[in-house]
Amino acid sequence: MLGILVRILFWPVARTWFKMKPMTDVIVVGAGPAGMMLAGELALAGVDVAVVERRTTSELVGSRAGGFHSRTIEILDQRGIADRFLAAGQTAQTARFGTSVLDIGDLPTRHPYGLALWQNQIEPILAGWIEELGVRVEHGREVTGFVQDEDGVEVEFSDGETRRASYLVGADGGRSVIRKAAGIEFPGWEATRSNLIAEVEVTEEPPSGMRQDESGTHGLLPMPGGPTYRVVTTERRLVTAADPTLADLSNALTAVYGTDFGVHDPTWISRFTDATRQAATYRNGRVLLIGDAAHIHSPAGGQGIGLGIQDAVNLGWKLAQVVKGISPQSLLDTYTAERHPADARALELSMAQTVLQRADPRTAALNEILDDLLMTDAARRQLAARIHGLDVAYDLGAGHPLLGRRMPDLDLEIARTPTRVSELLHDARPLLLDFADQRRFEASPWAGRVRVVDARFTGAWELPVLGQVAPPTAVLVRPDGHVAWVEDGTEEPLTDALTHWFGEPRPADVR
Repeated sequence: MLGILVRILFWPVARTWFKMKPMTDVIVVGAGPAGMMLAGELALAGVDVAVVERRTTSELVGSRAGGFHSRTIEILDQRGIADRFLAAGQTAQTARFGTSVLDIGDLPTRHPYGLALWQNQIEPILAGWIEELGVRVEHGREVTGFVQDEDGVEVEFSDGETRRASYLVGADGGRSVIRKAAGIEFPGWEATRSNLIAEVEVTEEPPSGMRQDESGTHGLLPMPGGPTYRVVTTERRLVTAADPTLADLSNALTAVYGTDFGVHDPTWISRFTDATRQAATYRNGRVLLIGDAAHIHSPAGGQGIGLGIQDAVNLGWKLAQVVKGISPQSLLDTYTAERHPADARALELSMAQTVLQRADPRTAALNEILDDLLMTDAARRQLAARIHGLDVAYDLGAGHPLLGRRMPDLDLEIARTPTRVSELLHDARPLLLDFADQRRFEASPWAGRVRVVDARFTGAWELPVLGQVAPPTAVLVRPDGHVAWVEDGTEEPLTDALTHWFGEPRPADVR
C-alpha cells in the first residue's frame, strides 16, 4: 500500500525524469527465436533495438524444441539466411497428422519440405545473424516489471536498474512477465495430460521407434555423437509441477516399458502439457507480445518456433514504421488483427494433433477414417498446406485471391537479369512489382520506403490449396512477404494502399 501511495504522490515528478532519460527505440525481452527474429527485422529497418535475456549465457541446456515448416523456411529465405539453417538440419518432404504421413512434394513452394533442427542449433544461427546487423543480446538481465505512459515505457530490472524505451516487446515465453504486467488476459484450455522430455544416458539399449498407447506417445531416440538418448513419454496421470526429477522419468518409463533402461546422468529434463492458451490481445499501448508470450500449446505438430517467427516478421516492419514516425500507432492494431486468427488456427491444429496421439480404440477408429480421407489429393494438400503455414490469408478485404496471402517466390527477370522474389525482400523493404512492363506507377512520394520494380514472369501463378489463379498485372508486397494490393480485381487505389501500409506520401523520403 505504501509503495502504491509513493508512486501516486511522486509520479508527476518521476514521469518528467523518465522523459529526460536516454531512450532505446525498442526493448525486446527474451532471446529465443521469436525475440531474435524481431530484433533482426527492426535492425534491418534502422531501429535501435536492445534484446535482454534472463539466461546468463547464450547456451541452451538440452536440444529443446525443434523444426521449421515450409512457410518458416520461406521467411528465412526472404531475409537471405535460409541456407544457414538448411546446411545445419535435415529436410523431410512430409507432414504428419495422426497416423497419416502426407507427401508435400507437390505443394507450390520453393521449399516443399520441413526442416529437422533443434532449438539449441537454431538459436546460435539467429544470434550470428543479428550480431551481423549490429544487435547485441544482453544476458543476465531479468525484467521484473514496467511502467508505461503516452510517450514510452520504463522497464524495471531485477538489479534495480531502469531503462526507458519507446516500445517494449515481450518474447519471454509462456510464463511471460511482460504479458502479466501488462494485464493481458490469457484464456484457453487447461491441460489434460503431461509429458516428460529429457536427454539422458542409459545402461540398457531401448527398442527403436516410437510407441503409442492409451496414455499417449513414448520413445527413446539415440542422439548423434554419443551415448545420450532423447526421451519423450506421456505420464499416466496429469502432473503440472514445473520441475520433474530423474525419479519421475524413471517411473514414467517403467509404467510403459516395464523398465527405465537404467536412465542416468540427465543433461536436461522438462515437463510439458497440452494446455492451450492465447492472449486476448497482442498489444496494450506501447507493450506488445510475440511467440510463446502470446500463445502456448502442445508441441504436437511442431508449430511453436514457426509461429513465433511469423509473429516477428508481421510485427517488425510495422513497429519500425511507427517508431520512425512513418506510420501512426494504429498500424500496430493490424498486428493483432492478422496474427491472432492465424495463430488461433494453428492452436486448433495442435489440439487436434494431441487428440490423435493415443492408441485407444476410439482414436484408432478416427485415425483410420482420416487416413482414408487424406488419400485424396485435395484433402492431403489442404491439410498439408495448413500444417506448413502456406495457407495463411490475412483478411485485407475482397479482391484477387493473392490479396493477403504470401507472395509466391517466383523466378523473375528484371532488366534481363534473373532473380527471385525472395531475393528482392532481403532488406525487408516493400515491393511494387509491375508485370505490364510499362513503367506505369509513380511512387516517388514513397521513395526510400517502397521499391518499384518492372519485372517479367511468364509461368503459371499457383497458390497452395487454391491452385492456379489469374496472373496479376501488378502487386504490392509487404516486407513480411504478404500481398497488400493487387491491381486486378481490387477497387482500392494504389495510393490508398501505399498510404495505409507505408505512411503518408512525402517527397524525398530516404530510409
